[in-house]
Amino acid sequence: MNDSSDVANCLINMANIQFDHGDFYGAQEMALSALNYLKGVNKKSNNLLSFAYNTIANASDELNQFEDAIRYYALAIQYCKEDNVKLKYKNNLSVSLRYAKRYKEAIQLSEDNLRNAPKNSKDYARILNNLARVKFAASASYNPLGDYWIAMKIRKDKDDFWGLNSSYASLSQYYGEMHMDSALYYAEKQYTIAKELKSPDDQINALKRLIEYNKNSQKQYFTKFLALNDSIQQARSAAKNQFALIRYEVEKNKADNLRLEKENVEKQSRLVRQRAITGASIFLLLLAVGGGTLWYKRRKQRLELEAQNRVKETQLHLSKKVHDVVANDIYHVMTEVEYRDDLDREVLLDKLEIIYNQSRDISHNVEQRPTVEVPYNEQISTLLKPYGSNSRRISIVGIDAEQWSDVSKRIKEEIKHVLQEFMVNMKKHSGAERVVVRIEKSDQQLKIFYKDNGVGLPAERPQGKGMANTVSRIESLGGGIIFVSEPGEGLSITVNIPLI
Repeated sequence: MNDSSDVANCLINMANIQFDHGDFYGAQEMALSALNYLKGVNKKSNNLLSFAYNTIANASDELNQFEDAIRYYALAIQYCKEDNVKLKYKNNLSVSLRYAKRYKEAIQLSEDNLRNAPKNSKDYARILNNLARVKFAASASYNPLGDYWIAMKIRKDKDDFWGLNSSYASLSQYYGEMHMDSALYYAEKQYTIAKELKSPDDQINALKRLIEYNKNSQKQYFTKFLALNDSIQQARSAAKNQFALIRYEVEKNKADNLRLEKENVEKQSRLVRQRAITGASIFLLLLAVGGGTLWYKRRKQRLELEAQNRVKETQLHLSKKVHDVVANDIYHVMTEVEYRDDLDREVLLDKLEIIYNQSRDISHNVEQRPTVEVPYNEQISTLLKPYGSNSRRISIVGIDAEQWSDVSKRIKEEIKHVLQEFMVNMKKHSGAERVVVRIEKSDQQLKIFYKDNGVGLPAERPQGKGMANTVSRIESLGGGIIFVSEPGEGLSITVNIPLI
């Protein structure tokens, strides 16, 4: 209802949902977009600004972007007007300063926070525990145990289970360098309470210490670690882009509305033309001057409606262009972020800047600036490689640059979509460790051979929408596709496309 504060509030809530599900990049992006709706200076805007900056800082901290986290925590504190909330933000800032190894600043801020915190409160215990950790990090000669014990006792008295989880982690980490039995004891305590809290990240951290400290039960803890880690990765993969469908539906509805408006304008144009014909018939029967005046008015109305129709067509064209150009590029960048461990931040920023310029140019309805075209074989390689990982090898054969010279642009574009669908299907369902993609061209035929060692295609599961679209793409090119799947033998796919 054109209430910018409510729009910002919705976006911040969405950002926090993404943060809770481990989609930290998505949380940053969503919270940053909320800032565009918070231009005014009032109490409500200040509260939302503080909330948004804290969310951005939390996500930055989880991504080890500590300097960014420090900057955004400072902004959250600046706009926060509630003392108890501001104290939490200041403690968050102190933790990020510790991670950034800015120990002097972290100690000074924590000591100031401790003076302002109510004695024996949860906040007091949290700040005291953090102060002990940063002092120990700054100087190995400092003994943090006294402060650790005080913080743990307050948390036990307050039934602060999340706080106890933090205390056990601090104690286990401290004893890990000197008393292995004590380190193991507190690691087990942390693992137990993390399970009660249903906190998978804290369980993972506790299991790492149990694997390191307990040589006799490493296999048992390592098995639990692997199962939990896989579960976390699957959950976070599912959480990524959870709002993408909502955004897509919103844009699709806009495009549908434009199309319906265009159809209505065309109907009105037809009615106008019919009336104009009727007017012309009346003109033949009535006086020339009266009929001529009526024809002139109808013609003017028709021209106005046709001008409106051209405007609607332009809007529909721009909406489709946003989907085809910007959305597809964003999806590819998101795939790289999800699957590549060695992602170069500067390269990622360059790609996002290109997408930004594309969207800006489209919004001004200008032709896109000419860019240097990337060779098609490099496009294929860039498309497929991000789906590889430490546990999955992607082998690509036969994509030499010269063999694509006489292949039409349409065929090359459809092949990219087909190969991407193969990779998405493999990642979601196959569990494959080895994937081979081989492309051959002979006798005016282009052949694609795909093979993985995954679970294959279960007979009880119907063919998904993505694979159905893939079959349609191949058939639209006059080609054919064959799926061969046997239990335990993986999946083989053969594609034939005529080049004539």
